Amino acid sequence: MRLSDLTDQTSDVLRQAGAYLDDLTTPTLKLGVTGLSRAGKTVFITAFVNALTNRTADPEITVLNRPGMRGFLEPQPDDALPRFNYEGHLADLTASPPRWPESTRHISQLRVTLEWQPSDWLRQQAGIQRRLHIDIIDYPGEWLADIGLLEQNFAEWSTHTGHLAREAPARPGRDAWLAFCAAPPAEGRPMEQIALEGARLFQAYLAEQKAAGRLQPSAGPGRFLMPGDYEGSPLLTFCPLDGELAKAAGLEALLSRRFESYKTTVVKPFFEKHFSRIERQIVLVDVLGALNQGPRAVVEMENALERALAAFRPGRDSWLGRLINPRVDSIMFAATKADHLNRRNHARLAAILEKVVERARTRASGAGARIAFAAIAALRCTEDVTRRGENGRDDLQCVRGTPLPGQSLGGSALATDRALTVFPGDLPMDPLDAFEPEVIEPGSLSFVRFMPRLETGEGYSGAVTVSRWPHVHLDRVFQFLIGDRLS
Repeated sequence: MRLSDLTDQTSDVLRQAGAYLDDLTTPTLKLGVTGLSRAGKTVFITAFVNALTNRTADPEITVLNRPGMRGFLEPQPDDALPRFNYEGHLADLTASPPRWPESTRHISQLRVTLEWQPSDWLRQQAGIQRRLHIDIIDYPGEWLADIGLLEQNFAEWSTHTGHLAREAPARPGRDAWLAFCAAPPAEGRPMEQIALEGARLFQAYLAEQKAAGRLQPSAGPGRFLMPGDYEGSPLLTFCPLDGELAKAAGLEALLSRRFESYKTTVVKPFFEKHFSRIERQIVLVDVLGALNQGPRAVVEMENALERALAAFRPGRDSWLGRLINPRVDSIMFAATKADHLNRRNHARLAAILEKVVERARTRASGAGARIAFAAIAALRCTEDVTRRGENGRDDLQCVRGTPLPGQSLGGSALATDRALTVFPGDLPMDPLDAFEPEVIEPGSLSFVRFMPRLETGEGYSGAVTVSRWPHVHLDRVFQFLIGDRLS
């Protein structure tokens, strides 16, 4: 072997070892991203990653304006977690015609690494780059409902869930579930068959409530709405015991055992392995959807956020508080789809969310964390337009965009081949009015879903690249979640 070969091999080994050691010493920020129903979590993460790696956000993200700043994707550190499909979701948004990506239904992860030039003289002279790993952990908000199960036994959960079902508005799925509970089980019918039918009807009721926009159909189980890898598992073959159903011999023992197995096998590992590692958290909330359904839906949203706060700020005497030392030091609550409203209403939207969280926070126990609020649109699909009102005097603050197929307004189908101007309505100036039925009547606001809109170009080997990514207030999100880690 020649000396030059040995020298080259040694250099390669040293470079690889240096890169490995550099990675070990690079700080890591674990960022949790979750969202209540229909909040736009997938699009938010795609926009967040694109802003870090491509720097085409408009307006620009000022906190990323560091000398030599660059961001790039790296292999995720946890081999047991699915990878967030950033490239696939970006392809959906930049397709022709563009389409909204499908929601993720399980936990996933993605690592973005940032590098930038240091501000201190010593590091500059040594040529040492500043680095930060950002591990984005994406999980369904429905899973947070399970935190309430850990403090309940099967009888308590059954009573609570039965009460919620009877209080819910009458709908086919809800009525079928209550009818099943009220009818005595057939004589001699196997317990397993009763459990299977009960689980099927109960899951259908929960799915119906979610589809109707009810944000708190029950105190769990979250996997009944987002089963993830447990779809079809016996761990999800149980239901509350209520009415005449409770008289079936042996059924309570079977259902109670599966309820406890669900907590032991599904719920606790999630909080132990994944949730306990999160340092920063953003919770996405579809406030507009709740407002459009009226004060009752706003109160349900408040209850759902109370459960979220209980998970992020566990009391010392709670199961989660005993299990982990909570690491979440900063939580941002973001009202999404702000582009459905004219900019005049953005501050009002954020104020309503802040009031909802404030009311929920008074009932959530545990140590405090830094909390912020924002009204955002991860991908802005509209532009603001002012139109003269019917009286010829008052200006209407409208938005203009291309509606998705199947959208209607005032009972009339909307054209999808051109941009239309829509007046969505105005939010109340006093955020407390969101809880008053006489102020915002259900259906009084007019929110239209629009087509995604991105400016694209052609990159290396013909790949589609984003040349401009419009958004609303993502800069506030970046400043709050990662700004202090980029000094």
